[in-house]
Amino acid sequence: MKGSFEKQEPYHVAHKLPPGDSPYVRAKHVQLVEKDAEGAIILFWKAINAGDRVDSALKDMAVVMKQQDRAEEAIEAIKSFRDRCSKQAQESLDNVLFDLYKKCGKLEEQIEMLKQKLRMIYHGEAFNGKPTKTARSHGRKFQVTIKQETSRILGNLGWAYMQQTNFAAAEVVYRKAQQIDPDANKACNLCLCLIKRGRYSEARVVLEDVLQNKLLGSDDPKSSSRAKELLEELELSVPLLSNPSGLSLENALVEGLDQLVNQWTPTRPRRLPIFEEISPYRDQLAC
Repeated sequence: MKGSFEKQEPYHVAHKLPPGDSPYVRAKHVQLVEKDAEGAIILFWKAINAGDRVDSALKDMAVVMKQQDRAEEAIEAIKSFRDRCSKQAQESLDNVLFDLYKKCGKLEEQIEMLKQKLRMIYHGEAFNGKPTKTARSHGRKFQVTIKQETSRILGNLGWAYMQQTNFAAAEVVYRKAQQIDPDANKACNLCLCLIKRGRYSEARVVLEDVLQNKLLGSDDPKSSSRAKELLEELELSVPLLSNPSGLSLENALVEGLDQLVNQWTPTRPRRLPIFEEISPYRDQLAC
């Protein structure tokens, strides 16, 4: 009976296509059924120009371009046509754009986008002013809180600073992320920042929470393995005195992030100092 029922399904349902015969539907058919990526990109362009489901067409086209190693073109396409998309589509476009920046190794662009997301949270503009939002992952829905989202964004920002070898700025960001919503992965990254800065005793304290399974994700095999590798690196390191230079600047950065943690709604109009202070002093911090 089940096989008989499946044979009677409409064509678009069987192939997970939207119904109809519009430019966007034809693009999805070429993408999903014919498996012709280049042909799908051309048809997605036509759908955008025709104003047919522009939100989905632009996002889908960018994803296919990324798969075809045309990430730079996808970035320009999103920048050029996102003003034709609805307000509701902007966040998902940002997510695609961020992945494209990562694909191209554009660290400055990643950092600026992450800072912008933090500004939106600080001013109460994220999640349409609501305390939670519904997210999707691998076909499952779940709720994300503002604090969880802030910690995630700070974790990504810290990682971007690490790729620039700006371990001072990364440390500040990771510490604040851990205060908001601690987990083993960010703890390991914070530990690495401290090792790179020669602050081995502090690094060991951070790492102990992971090794003693005190943090979310500590029992994950990847986190456990990484923690052990960091411990070996610590044991091989020669203890050095911490360099106190730049502490006043770090305190200023921490003060800025403290405001972010304590201000979840736009009750104060002033801008968050962290965004203006990290960038101009990045090179000084890295010295």
